[in-house]
Amino acid sequence: MRIIESVSELEALYDVTVQGAIDKVCDHITPLYRRWIDASRFVILSTVGPEGTDASPRGDRDEVVRIANPKTVLMPDWRGNNRLDSLKNIVRDGRLSLMFMVPGSNTVVRVNGTATLTAQASVTEQFEHQGKLPRTVIVIAVEEVYFQCAKALMRSRLWSVGDESQGLPTAGEFLQEHIPEFDAAAYDAGYSEYAKDRLW
Repeated sequence: MRIIESVSELEALYDVTVQGAIDKVCDHITPLYRRWIDASRFVILSTVGPEGTDASPRGDRDEVVRIANPKTVLMPDWRGNNRLDSLKNIVRDGRLSLMFMVPGSNTVVRVNGTATLTAQASVTEQFEHQGKLPRTVIVIAVEEVYFQCAKALMRSRLWSVGDESQGLPTAGEFLQEHIPEFDAAAYDAGYSEYAKDRLW
């Protein structure tokens, strides 16, 4: 396999960048981008750290982030598996990207920037949900905002096809593959009930 080793070699394989793809980039969240992000309940958080990259799905019942101002976004860190991969990366290397999605829309909105973490009560208390607070909040300094080309979602028909998960491995089966004595069926059957009180 021949490896492409330079940017110039790579660029020679492609057409000239579409000017609109450059012109569409904003350095802050505009009113229209605010409307779109406020409607999003799901985002992919991408970070980078000494061990490499990490991409983490984040979701909420209502808006998945809160826009403090056009240059600042707040994301509560709700309960998870406590690996803390994304958060450890942020502490050591604040660069991150967010990809916001809304079911039914082929538009994806990207926010690039840098982040810090806070556990300050005046910030975490803004996200109180049924008496629960996030342990930390990710404070994102916005550097770029733009919408992604819709072709990937169009090609995948992400929102227009039915349930294609039938017959695919379950979370329990993934665990059992590495831990043969693990009870995959019991894990899968009970997970929804287990998670119900651990979402926030």
